Amino acid sequence: MKILITICARGGSKGVPGKNIKKINGRPLIDFSIKHAKEFAALPHDVDIALSTDSEEIKDTAASCGLMTDYLRPEFLASDTIGKADVLKDILRYEEEKRQKKYDVLLDLDVTSPLRNLDDLKNAFEILLGDKETLNVFSVSKPHKNPYFNVVELKEDGYCKLVKHSDSLSRQSAPQVYDMNASFYFFRRAFFEQNLKSALTEKSKFYLVEHICFDVDEPIDFDIMEYLFTANKLDFEI
Repeated sequence: MKILITICARGGSKGVPGKNIKKINGRPLIDFSIKHAKEFAALPHDVDIALSTDSEEIKDTAASCGLMTDYLRPEFLASDTIGKADVLKDILRYEEEKRQKKYDVLLDLDVTSPLRNLDDLKNAFEILLGDKETLNVFSVSKPHKNPYFNVVELKEDGYCKLVKHSDSLSRQSAPQVYDMNASFYFFRRAFFEQNLKSALTEKSKFYLVEHICFDVDEPIDFDIMEYLFTANKLDFEI
């Protein structure tokens, strides 16, 4: 099986400038995903790793971490309004033309959600392999809030209502939901051949990450993750 692992890192972050290469526990954030990509690539499959970025600084940092590329993301795919699917489709096209091969599966590792390990990736991959109809598998976590119990939205009259109607009187009795934690996504080639734009399709499955996993998006998130590392609070090996 031919697998392409992608690491996408745009240079124009507004919330935390330079966040993809900002250091956590002495390492650039992107280095965690590069490490995980190399670990998965060591499994008995035909695996290549690709970087998609519009930033020369990110390219240089990735190279210092052992991932080199001559690809530079086109400007029209480098804004914060472009969907991830289009970005992935372009780097997939580029790598296939460059390497003269067709990939069966694409694994995307999100730089800003690095709290994953090899077991997570292997177990999620088995879910994909277990059903030929599955187009993709993405990682999720147990949520802190539930739209059937304690997530509300405004009605047209200005009063509020539950996002999802429910007669549940406790969080425990409400239907189970999950947070998409953005850590990783497996896609079959058919996902891109069908020109799908959203990770949530009619043939999607999820993998539940049992340990802590969250997206680094605000400055406080870096402080929290730094604390988890330095205080040895992670309950798994990353």
